[in-house]
Amino acid sequence: VQLQASGGGLVQAGDSLRLSCAASGRTFSRLVMGWFRQVPGKEREFVASIGWSGSSTYYDGSVKGRFTISRVNARNTAYLQMNSLKPEDTALYYCAADRSGPGVGPSGTRDTSWDYWGRGTQVTVSS
Repeated sequence: VQLQASGGGLVQAGDSLRLSCAASGRTFSRLVMGWFRQVPGKEREFVASIGWSGSSTYYDGSVKGRFTISRVNARNTAYLQMNSLKPEDTALYYCAADRSGPGVGPSGTRDTSWDYWGRGTQVTVSS
């Protein structure tokens, strides 16, 4: 499985962005998808995850209510809609896929439990 994240950019505080994660392969509908982010000098941190059908989602508390994760299996694509962006959301955002790990929920927030990673897309929020 190969993942390609896109949609990052430079925005002002309060603006919105939508990130996309396009996946290769024919098993997308059986993958749990997630988003992580990382700033220089810090560990990669969990943002959100979504189950196979899209009915199960889980968010880090820092983004809950502002970010929405979704997926369209027919397009092999996952999304992260980010609203009310804050300067502290500035980071390199990665999409990830999990084939056999703990799935959606608190157990899936460690980056070591995810099987596939895409290259990051930079999100910069100015104040």
